[in-house]
Amino acid sequence: MIRYPQLQKGTKIGVTAPSSGVKSDLHDLLKQAMARMGNEGFAVSGGDTVWTQHKAKSAPAVLRAKELNQMLQNPEIGLIFPPWGGELLIEVLEHINYEAMGDKWILGYSDISLLLLAITLKTGLATAHGTNLIDLRGNPDDETTAKWLEVLQTPAGGSIEQHSSEKYQVEWKSALSELEQEALGEQVFNLTEPTVWKSISGSDVGMKGRLLGGCIDVIRHLIGTPYGDVQGFRERHLPGEPVIWYLENCEMDTTDLRRSLVHMKLAGWFDNCSGFMFGRSAANTSVDGYTAEDVYRDLAEELHVPILYDIDCGHMPPQLTLINGALAHLHFSEEQSTASVLQIFK
Repeated sequence: MIRYPQLQKGTKIGVTAPSSGVKSDLHDLLKQAMARMGNEGFAVSGGDTVWTQHKAKSAPAVLRAKELNQMLQNPEIGLIFPPWGGELLIEVLEHINYEAMGDKWILGYSDISLLLLAITLKTGLATAHGTNLIDLRGNPDDETTAKWLEVLQTPAGGSIEQHSSEKYQVEWKSALSELEQEALGEQVFNLTEPTVWKSISGSDVGMKGRLLGGCIDVIRHLIGTPYGDVQGFRERHLPGEPVIWYLENCEMDTTDLRRSLVHMKLAGWFDNCSGFMFGRSAANTSVDGYTAEDVYRDLAEELHVPILYDIDCGHMPPQLTLINGALAHLHFSEEQSTASVLQIFK
């Protein structure tokens, strides 16, 4: 069985930085995001780690873990919401008290996806892969990003449907000219390009299975550790059920991506897999003509499963809120290049 928290309005949000904190020149952005959560009706409790950043981490691993453990064990906190990802969350995993944590949501992506997957695999607690806190500082949200709240408020036994976005972002607002930034106003994302989901088979796709995934760059490092026992997790919590893997690439070229996927396959992660969803990526640099589509095609031919790519997941916003452990029904239309994802919390 998977355990599903339910976010209640008025509960407390714990803001901590188990990976990277926020440098002083960006503190205003974090304050805006935390104030926005207050305006949404939540109490906000910010830890010390979110305000510091030194040598690729917010604080030493033991201090990051101590603050995270306090929030995981605090019954008043219903959601732990890091400001963003980073680089070295992996240092924290061995210091987490997995047995003592309460049932609450943890939401984020990038390096945070390492924490999400490790917690779900170790405990059977559902975790939420989606927007960063700092990306919720603006107003209004796009419909895809704004769905995070409705997803986390869905009760155990309930269901929630999401749809592919209309447009996505290629260039962050901070990279634009002052005039272009002014034109966007309070919008955080610079959504300019039509969203087009794709199928490697070139046909309609239907998938059903339990969702697991995250940023491949970091979750691949769970293989062979006590925090990456996919087989044991499935035997305990999802016996006999297929898995849909959602994956996104932050920085790898295509041969590194291929090596990582083969490594995951050889480790048994893709046993009884019913399909894959790969997020849009600004990485995926081709090597000697070997493209990301070639990588997906090789994987599809080896495992005989459908593969969708350029989905709303990862470092090219917006993104769906995908729940590790949830039962998903996915339907993709090749003609319209759109999809729906129904998640059932059972």
